[in-house]
Amino acid sequence: MPRRQARPPGDALAGPRPLPSKEDLRRFIRAAPGKVGKTEISRHFGLTTDQRPALRELLKALKQDGSAMPAGRHGLAAPGRLPEMAVVEIFGTDPDGDPLARPLGWTSAQGEMPLIYMRPERPGQPALAPGERVLARLKPAGRSKYDGTTVKRVAGPAPARILGIYEHGRIIPTDRRHKAEWEVPPGQANGAEPGEIVLAEPLPGQALGLRPARIIERLGRMGEPRSVSLLCIHAHGIPHAFHGDALAEAEAAKAAALEGREDLRAIPLVTIDGEDARDFDDAVWAEPSGGGWRLLVAIADVAHYVRPGSALDRDAWLRGNSVYFPDRVVPMLPEALSNGWCSLRPGEDRGCLFVEFHIDAAGSKTRHRFGRGLMRSAARLTYEAVQAAQDAGEDPTGTLAALYGAYRALLSARDRRGTLDLDLPERRVILDPAGMVLAVEPRARLDAHRLIEEFMVAANVCAAEELERLGQPCMYRVHDRPSDEKLEGLRAFLATFDITLPPGDQLQPRHFAQVLDLVRGAEHERLVNETVLRGQSQAAYAPENIGHFGLALPRYAHFTSPIRRYADLLVHRALIRGLKLGDGGLAEPEADRFADTGEHITGTERRSAAAERDAVDRYLAAHMAHRIGDVFEARISGVTRFGLFVTVDSNGASGIVPLGSLPDDRWLQDLPRRALAGQRTGLRFALGQAVEVRLAEATPHTGGMVFHLMQGLPPLQPRRRPAGGGRSGRH
Repeated sequence: MPRRQARPPGDALAGPRPLPSKEDLRRFIRAAPGKVGKTEISRHFGLTTDQRPALRELLKALKQDGSAMPAGRHGLAAPGRLPEMAVVEIFGTDPDGDPLARPLGWTSAQGEMPLIYMRPERPGQPALAPGERVLARLKPAGRSKYDGTTVKRVAGPAPARILGIYEHGRIIPTDRRHKAEWEVPPGQANGAEPGEIVLAEPLPGQALGLRPARIIERLGRMGEPRSVSLLCIHAHGIPHAFHGDALAEAEAAKAAALEGREDLRAIPLVTIDGEDARDFDDAVWAEPSGGGWRLLVAIADVAHYVRPGSALDRDAWLRGNSVYFPDRVVPMLPEALSNGWCSLRPGEDRGCLFVEFHIDAAGSKTRHRFGRGLMRSAARLTYEAVQAAQDAGEDPTGTLAALYGAYRALLSARDRRGTLDLDLPERRVILDPAGMVLAVEPRARLDAHRLIEEFMVAANVCAAEELERLGQPCMYRVHDRPSDEKLEGLRAFLATFDITLPPGDQLQPRHFAQVLDLVRGAEHERLVNETVLRGQSQAAYAPENIGHFGLALPRYAHFTSPIRRYADLLVHRALIRGLKLGDGGLAEPEADRFADTGEHITGTERRSAAAERDAVDRYLAAHMAHRIGDVFEARISGVTRFGLFVTVDSNGASGIVPLGSLPDDRWLQDLPRRALAGQRTGLRFALGQAVEVRLAEATPHTGGMVFHLMQGLPPLQPRRRPAGGGRSGRH
């Protein structure tokens, strides 16, 4: 902030300095690290005692228009600035496990919620846990950020459930963000044995020492097959048991009849899924037509079996979607449907909803129509087999040549739109029959994957367009453009590589695609891909359409996976009602609840994604636990005030490098360049930098790993290097 020059000696005859403007005062108060008073303001602007009354009136006006807030007895602070002492509530932890807090009683009308990093308490005191409230001394640490120190604890709600590992009278939390252990008093263990995963509930207890808890459920032994996914299911609150009446409805299901349906059984539709796919809900076919292509996408008719208001519907709504773990699936629908009547098995008749659409040679759609049909899959193909056949110039089913021809046309249309296509491989966990980890490796992304993605995107667009034409409610899949705050950080990051983005009102997905093209093949390609991904908004479900920014589409809905996504089932029901295709259409009460349902299934989707990532992290930690002390090639994937995060190149294992493990130095955080710089050693660690790391800790029950950097440290003798080394994502 520009500062006024001090008045030189002998300038007293020049008269009093003019009063600062309101904008001058606003800038000064915003720039101040804490509260300021009239004395600090007068000294800064060179005001005299006679000008104090006028200054008071100016400051009063600032308080009235909300430009400044009272702080302490006589001080002022910028709007949203917290006082030096405040009651805060712990709501979570940062990746290092240190508590994060928010001010009690904060409302959205006060602006952006401040984030408070609570410093560790005195040794011997139990760690702060989510839900606890403390009186904290606060010190500004950047925009809307504070460092907090506990003055004293105050009453706060205890967690309703505790998930952890029981060990000789104690419960060790399985969430690495929660450091506080719990004590199990005599007679409250419910027969639990050391090493078992347990659910417990808090008991009234003392203020000092470990808090007491009672074990209410034993879930199995840590380390047994399927224990990781079981732990993640409970940790994330994923419903996993169907109600009896829902199971009964599923068992009573029968084959769909041809009556009222279009007979598609003569068309050689095929399913293409991963080798480890457990359900098949979409089938595809194409043929040349009038210089372009005729395509057919057929989807399992889940709406025929899951009717609005039924027990099956209630359970499906509650789940929102299926959840996929390396060793099991928690399905949205019971197995009698998900792997039975709603799975498009080869050679078996299945009810379906289909969309037939025509595209020209450039991939632009010319027309489409929807219908309800009866189909028979000609083959169950895998991505790997399809890719191998294509690479060898073979076509064992007689359908691949046309499918790839239509795919290339759709791809050209996608390229013209300029969509955002991030190349970030998924991790695939390979287990042996006993459930132990054999390997964790990147899942290959093949042209066969992209083929199915393009067919599904085109079908989804048709569904959104058709529902708008029919005037029916639509559960859109929406994706907003990046927020101004994220764009600000992304621009600063890209500037370090001399890359710029257009102004926000001109920004299009193609501009991000151009950024990715610029770095393709460069050392920092993966880093830029990951940073661009983090800079995007999250996709969501909503009945109000704002378009899909990433796909560069003005309207988009999910139609192609009603076995595993409730949103798709709603789209099917709306199409059935609008096109008068028979029973199972959208009911008016559920149409009225679309806004609430959109929020609900957006939440269940994010819950499932977190649980799936959590499971992979825990499997990785178990896999790496046998390699403590090994040295790995890695890249810095995060830079924070408390250390670095690194990701191992060979398998994607991630962990923290604590600040305390770095060479002794004063480490400064360079926010624009996402780096830590040592003042004395000259060492610098930046996001995306290639590093060698030694694994120091791996904790399977939390998924946490701790690494130490080799740079700047004496080499180990001998140094050991490792050998090199969920399903395809759909929009």
